[in-house]
Amino acid sequence: MSKMSTQVVGPEAAGVDPARLDVLLRRVRLEVEHGPLSSVQVAVARHGKLAAFETIGDSKPDLRYILQSVGRGVVAGIVWKLIGEGVLDTSERVADIIPEFGTNGKEVVTVHQVLTHTAGFPFAPLGYPKMLDRSQRLEAFGRWKLSYEPGAQFQYHLTSAAWIIGELVERRTGLDFSQYLRQEIAEPLGLTLETKVPEARQQETISWPVAIDRTSDDQEVDPWGPWYLAKADILAAGEPSHSMVGTAADVALFYQALFTSGLWTPEAVAEGSRTHNSAAAAGEKLYGGSDIVTHMALFCTVTGDSPGDWMPRTASPTTFGSGGAPCQLGFIDPESGVSFAFLTNGYPMSGYDYTPAGRNRLITIGDLAGDLIR
Repeated sequence: MSKMSTQVVGPEAAGVDPARLDVLLRRVRLEVEHGPLSSVQVAVARHGKLAAFETIGDSKPDLRYILQSVGRGVVAGIVWKLIGEGVLDTSERVADIIPEFGTNGKEVVTVHQVLTHTAGFPFAPLGYPKMLDRSQRLEAFGRWKLSYEPGAQFQYHLTSAAWIIGELVERRTGLDFSQYLRQEIAEPLGLTLETKVPEARQQETISWPVAIDRTSDDQEVDPWGPWYLAKADILAAGEPSHSMVGTAADVALFYQALFTSGLWTPEAVAEGSRTHNSAAAAGEKLYGGSDIVTHMALFCTVTGDSPGDWMPRTASPTTFGSGGAPCQLGFIDPESGVSFAFLTNGYPMSGYDYTPAGRNRLITIGDLAGDLIR
């Protein structure tokens, strides 16, 4: 197993076109220097090396960002690792691993359905403070009911799937998700990815969310969207995917590690990153609903033949990763070998930036990042 180096070697040493990288970085800087974002962090890697890693704006270079749904790519990688080691099989029923879950018709739900957001309980409630206590989480699993037949519909399980995955990891490894991430992924790879960050360490190590469109002090942010994690105690609760923190370099190098570190079998990465389900996500737009087809791998998305706004149009169809609130991106193109991460702490009051400018930001930056090889 090889540890990832966080030293920036430059574009030539990483096999990235310097001129194309310069265009990308100048476009990213515009979002702070002549745009709404308070700070951004960007990283590009190839061949296991960092071609670029920059922090622009009101943030220290070593601060980490709340990854939101970009963290799903790391969660996916952890599941793939367990699959490759023969510790977990996607055909297993969740209730056979977590008996507390097997109630109210959920006995038939498979691990595969949880990973592809087709399990039938997209908004199963698990809020604060129940999320802080494992026994209360397990009791909540037992109360959850199905909204539709498992496998019948694709709808992002924003409040539920990651908690199930975290418990699956603990049942099969003996480590809770945060411990597994630290001991089996972050520390061996030399990365700073982390969940359950104690409140005492948050202000000094995390670039805290900033409202970019607040017009008066008495305006309230949407408490049920991404701003939910802007509370220190909730972030410390450690919901496995959305509350993960890390740098852009962590994200870009993690994707490199899937192919270069030796921690993953090639077969597991290939199986995990292929398209398992293609459909337009049901539900409201604010919660991931869309009329554009999404290609789901095992807990991340694949570009395929219809990349949408969250995957680059300029990269290969095998590109996979995850976007996240408010307008963050993380992906790798296995064919070019380029991985990319774009993070920010600038959030609209609603949590997601669906304005024309926000949509163009995602598309333009993503497409420039997917076009770094001459």
